[in-house]
Amino acid sequence: MSKSKHSSKDNSTSTDHIAEAEEHKTKQAAKKAMTQIANEMAPETLVVDNPPPKPNYPQYRVKPGEAIALADIDPNTSEHYQKKKDVTTELEKQNQRLQNLQERLYAENQRSLLVVLQATDTGGKDGTIKHVFGGVNPQGCQVWSFKTPSTEEASHDFLWRYHQRAPQRGMITIFNRSHYEDVLIVRVKKLVSEDVWRERYHVINEFEKMLTLNKISVIKFFLHISKDEQKRRLQSRLENPDKHWKFSSNDLKERLLWDDYHEAFQDAINNCSTTYAPWYVVPANKKWYRNLVIARTIADTLEAMNPQYPSSKENLENVAIPD
Repeated sequence: MSKSKHSSKDNSTSTDHIAEAEEHKTKQAAKKAMTQIANEMAPETLVVDNPPPKPNYPQYRVKPGEAIALADIDPNTSEHYQKKKDVTTELEKQNQRLQNLQERLYAENQRSLLVVLQATDTGGKDGTIKHVFGGVNPQGCQVWSFKTPSTEEASHDFLWRYHQRAPQRGMITIFNRSHYEDVLIVRVKKLVSEDVWRERYHVINEFEKMLTLNKISVIKFFLHISKDEQKRRLQSRLENPDKHWKFSSNDLKERLLWDDYHEAFQDAINNCSTTYAPWYVVPANKKWYRNLVIARTIADTLEAMNPQYPSSKENLENVAIPD
């Protein structure tokens, strides 16, 4: 009798184990089926690369003593951006940064910023000024364009007319062409001897150092376009009546000297990019990318300067506004 009961208990235990195993298998099968159904119902998942890196515009900065070759720098590059619409939001963000920092610089009224723009004809200096600085407070920003020296200017040393236009405290000043014309066009056109324009590299470096010692930060941009892009822009000026005012037959003469000018630009950049007044070679075939690079680089420069709103000299705690 006892043996029969023991055997019955063993059979019951075995049956329970089998039932648990079957239940587990059923649950696993159901789980697998539900996962499959969920995958089929879910939207297609694409395998993508990591998000593009944040802009790294110091890559365009020429290090002191570095010998860059303009021919090795692609003027058509635009990082991961492909179209103008790709940079719209980022450019608005950088323009807003620039506006806010410029207001602080103007309010602080202790330091200033000099921005130098150089390029070949059609390189985009005017467009850069329009799109990068269009939103800043005009009270705190000045633009100076340097053309053929006047009789008075020519009667002084070559830096005299540029020093007259250096920014006063609180201001951002943009040089549309600059003191570098006196190691560029004068070299290409052989207006001075090689000894003279070579010595000017040293003079320019000392001039810019003097500016920085007087609380003027200096940042310089070469807007780098290709020869093919210049031809396209010149052709556009010819074909569009609204752009005829921009066209000059002299541009065609200057274009014939493309290689000479690029050699002169290259030597000036290599000899005059310093820690205190760096050169940036900005790929500028794509105007929208050029604008983004320059806007962000200037905003970063101002942020590093860290201008501050001044505190009031008066005690304002108990001031009451009269009715």
